[in-house]
Amino acid sequence: MKVVVAMDSFKGSISSMEAGKACATGIWRANPRTKVVVMPMADGGEGTMEALVEGLKGEYVECRAAGPCGADVTARYGIVNKGQAAVIELSQAAGLGLVDRFRLDPWKATTRGVGQMILDAAERGCRDFVIGIGGSATTEGGIGMLDALGCVFYDAGGQRLPADLSSLAKIERIDRSGMPPVLENCYFRIACDVRNTLCGKHGAVRVYGAQKGVKEEELNFLDVAMYHYADVTAECTGKDYRKYPGAGAAGGLAFAFLSYLPHAELVSGSELMIRTIGLEKKLEGADLVVTGEGRIDDQTVMGKVPVGVAKLAKKHHLKVIALAGSAADRAGMCNQAGIKAYFPIIREASTLGEIMDPEIAKKNLILTAEQVFRLIL
Repeated sequence: MKVVVAMDSFKGSISSMEAGKACATGIWRANPRTKVVVMPMADGGEGTMEALVEGLKGEYVECRAAGPCGADVTARYGIVNKGQAAVIELSQAAGLGLVDRFRLDPWKATTRGVGQMILDAAERGCRDFVIGIGGSATTEGGIGMLDALGCVFYDAGGQRLPADLSSLAKIERIDRSGMPPVLENCYFRIACDVRNTLCGKHGAVRVYGAQKGVKEEELNFLDVAMYHYADVTAECTGKDYRKYPGAGAAGGLAFAFLSYLPHAELVSGSELMIRTIGLEKKLEGADLVVTGEGRIDDQTVMGKVPVGVAKLAKKHHLKVIALAGSAADRAGMCNQAGIKAYFPIIREASTLGEIMDPEIAKKNLILTAEQVFRLIL
């Protein structure tokens, strides 16, 4: 029997590859003769870089870049395809995880470091970019990244503005002449799993602002500021992506990519991963597919890895089993989305810290996979 294991990471606990290898160990305990193929997976959020670098046998590099609060951080990204492509995660330079949750400051949080990582990779010869934009700490429409890439923002009096949220309502002119010519030859695939527009009821500010520190009384003003930023951008670039599904991702960073970089597109993170690592080819001759993530719930059907894998498996008439750290009440929606059965791996009453401990998570995955496959094999 051939089993393909394509697990997402268990966020905050174990990586995609660690989860896959633990699952494989459990399967082999049930039957050592089983052929198990482990493929790393991600959906554009945390773990995307590691999954692609591992899956494509690339390498990691580091550079200094501005963190979300301005102070420099050491940011890591991957280089794959013989040095031609870079895999960058926003979270390395502008992630919410880099900010003390008691000191969130959306007015100063910046994506500048993302632009610096792009320039570093371009200097190393990369021309194809995969950018995972999940988990941002920012709500500044991507102007920090654009500033790093050579854009200059001016107010009505001709004064240069700082590239942060406080400037969005003041921008009257944008000078793109300082953007390096190399960007004309760079192609960006932005891994995005949300459909929020830039402005309005379902926009970047109103939907995600609170989790990044925006106060209730600031929401209306900042949404209007985002509309103004979109107006000036349209005048400058001749493009208007404010209503484009996904443009509001990462506090509007997706909008900046679409509007200011000549070759940028938003793509489903899970679908991008599936195509890039060649998962469909690995399904040939398989008898069963195993997938999973840290928590299976009603959001899983909204473009997350397990359902993305299930859709592909359906083309090959393969049954899909999912293993997860936990399963919510509405996880049953995944059965209608192509997952034959799902199994939470928690074995006994435990604290959240215990459940997310990497060694305990791997142990629970191994034991659950073994018991499931003792029934199958």
